[in-house]
Amino acid sequence: MALRRTAAAIGMVALVALVGSALPASATRSADALVTTGSPTTPFSENKQNEPALAVDQNDPSILAAGANENIDLEACNAGDDTTCPFTGGVGTSGVYFSFDSGATWTQPTYTGLSARNCQGAIGSTDPTCMPEFGPIGTLPWYFENGLVSDGDPAVAFGPVPGPNGFSWDNGDRLYYANLTSSLSGKHTDAGFKGVEGIGVSRTDDVASAAADDKNAWLPPVVIPSSGSSAGFADKEQIWADNASSSPTFGNVYLCFENYKGGPSVGSNANALIVARSTDGGDVWQKQILVKNNASASGSFSLLTGQSGCTVRTDSQGDVFVFWLGFNKKTKSQGIFWAKSTDGGSTYSKPSELFPTNPTGVFDPALGRNTEDGIAGARSDLSNAPSIDIANGAPTGVDATDQIVLNWIDGTVLDHEPVMFSTSADGGATWTDPMAIDGSGVPSDRGYYTAPSISPNGTDVYVVYNAWTEPYKDSTLGSNNDRPLAGIVTHADVTDDGSVGTFTRLYQSTPADARGSSQNDLSAEFLGDYVYAVATRLYGSGVWNDVRRAVDCSAIDAWRMALRGGPAAPKPAPEQDCPATFGNSDIFGGTFTDPTP
Repeated sequence: MALRRTAAAIGMVALVALVGSALPASATRSADALVTTGSPTTPFSENKQNEPALAVDQNDPSILAAGANENIDLEACNAGDDTTCPFTGGVGTSGVYFSFDSGATWTQPTYTGLSARNCQGAIGSTDPTCMPEFGPIGTLPWYFENGLVSDGDPAVAFGPVPGPNGFSWDNGDRLYYANLTSSLSGKHTDAGFKGVEGIGVSRTDDVASAAADDKNAWLPPVVIPSSGSSAGFADKEQIWADNASSSPTFGNVYLCFENYKGGPSVGSNANALIVARSTDGGDVWQKQILVKNNASASGSFSLLTGQSGCTVRTDSQGDVFVFWLGFNKKTKSQGIFWAKSTDGGSTYSKPSELFPTNPTGVFDPALGRNTEDGIAGARSDLSNAPSIDIANGAPTGVDATDQIVLNWIDGTVLDHEPVMFSTSADGGATWTDPMAIDGSGVPSDRGYYTAPSISPNGTDVYVVYNAWTEPYKDSTLGSNNDRPLAGIVTHADVTDDGSVGTFTRLYQSTPADARGSSQNDLSAEFLGDYVYAVATRLYGSGVWNDVRRAVDCSAIDAWRMALRGGPAAPKPAPEQDCPATFGNSDIFGGTFTDPTP
């Protein structure tokens, strides 16, 4: 761990780093901002967003960028068979959103590309098959023009722009947006992907123009292909740019992802955890296998069910930290694993297990996955995957402490799924005992997905998580079987010795019924696999899945229950048989000034 700087040095760095970045009065506490501002409230599935990602430009902390799975450009259920609401072939689902006032307000740009907004259909199932057209899109541009489809699972990060003399903040600030990417012939489902799926990386050096509907502000996507068999696909990626100029590898970009050979996106067919690195701003990527199915790179352990849910960060010296969720055959248990690179991602240490962790929820046979809120609920496969952040002193690195914060959800006991937290103040050599940080006055909270952030100077930790506020439900039917979901943000101070204090809740959204969310095939709820948080020296910000504007549909509830052995029920036509805003899941966010400056 780097020594904490003197108060004078910290003040000097803060003055330099925060010029022009102070929060405006309107953003001193923006607890409840709609991020997906351009998305419609109806019909399904155009009104569906989930799985948010968030990044802050530490060189100008007034700028935030977010991504989400975004269905705005898909066909309506009334197109074609009214009881089906498919992903439209060739139409992208990677939404992008910008804030220039530290998260107080958000804008969602409109570009052009392949769109199915023209496919609204009519009542009855005699409509022709939807034929998407070139037109307005609310997702990443330049995919259709390059024979590609943006398939969601967003990951975003800010870094410096390369120039003739290397990377420098003086060259400008670059936003990287990674997402699943397929050819125009690929077929997308909520359960997984058919055909080859790679990782696409989009980049912009002009976020103001990108937010103002200028698709030319974006470079064409660069594709990092999946590896192995022709049936393989990449999934569960995260991207990070080394954004502390103190680092000898300042400007390097790292992307971790899992490579699968068919099957669902989490399962026994995972074959490799891959880390890709770019040293030129994202033009060229080098891949290396960090962990391979049934054997680690070092041969020290083998993975029975594969690995997933990776996360990657760098410290002020450019050391790279990769964490993931894996299964250890020797101990017959699932756990959090990690590896470290001290040479800018050229080589990594032998992977090692840090903490055991338990999956959440109950297996739903009709869905083929675990759900935590109830039968036919939202999948919870990766809620116990790790999420990390490092106080690397960005943008300069001068006041870094390099403290690492880590959290996840533990599913040891159904209806008691605590948000777990641990921290390391010495580069991962030692870690504090995991502790539960949820339930500040609300013991009934059940953590769902979570993410931590620590301020660049290591003084404040913020954690955002989704939580279920009632026990697991064995039925979908009736008002007593609702699934209240909330978004929660907490905060703790960090002392000079690296000790993290008590977490205090800054915000909780009003719980709302997640039965109003849906997979496109209607068979279960859908909220994706992530929430996200960032922190600056002045504030913390988080984004979460939110269903406050969605309405439950009793006809859908009955059909979902019938799939699981309940009374027979016909498959509904959502636009005729459900409230108009059924399926309207959104991304909300909140920004909070440091409560104890």
